Amino acid sequence: ITAAAIEAMGGMKRFVSKGDIVVVKPNIGWDRTPEYAATTNPFVVAALVKLCLEAGAKKVKVFDRPVNDPRRCYVQSGIAEAARQAGAEVSYADEGRFKEMTLNGASLKTWPLSTDIFEADKVINVPIAKTHGLSQLTLGMKNWMGIMGGRRSRIHRRIDENLVDVARVVKPTLTVLDAVRILTDSGPQGGDLRDVRKLDTVAVSIEPVAVDAFGATLFGLKGSDLGCIKLA
Repeated sequence: ITAAAIEAMGGMKRFVSKGDIVVVKPNIGWDRTPEYAATTNPFVVAALVKLCLEAGAKKVKVFDRPVNDPRRCYVQSGIAEAARQAGAEVSYADEGRFKEMTLNGASLKTWPLSTDIFEADKVINVPIAKTHGLSQLTLGMKNWMGIMGGRRSRIHRRIDENLVDVARVVKPTLTVLDAVRILTDSGPQGGDLRDVRKLDTVAVSIEPVAVDAFGATLFGLKGSDLGCIKLA
């Protein structure tokens, strides 16, 4: 499904060039196995890594800054093993690699962000589509919280404005929305298989706001129903 979605966009060689260093940024935030739809599907991540390397990428990096214990999240999600087997360099988010960056946003003026994102030649954002108690849904823009250092609990105070401020400075080459399984309730962590719907869907866009707006429709919403999408 992932390969077909990328092919429909013209193939990975349209986006990744020989010698590129690529960051593939999934959601590895929770100590959950894939069937609970709390983290990005490991097969989607592995497919993207493989496609990037086949397109000529010199290196593909996969990392996140999880909420739960990173060691457990990386294993339980299945992402670490799948990405490594596909040829990626998998690492934990290095606190020393977060640098205070100027955002000049409506809400956030500066914030420590991962320098790996800005030093990469190409960045592919790979969120999973799921509900969230505060932002209603978590999709592409929300997935950038995994590249943020500092006390991320502060972001929740004006979450829509803050997410848009970060999204204004992070420019992904592609956003690949994992909707193979979506979490329809009790997000972002989930824990009840009755809240999971299997859609076998992967959406790809060069326009991150558009793919988030599409993601909203998977939950019976419009993009304009979500504060961060409307602002973005």
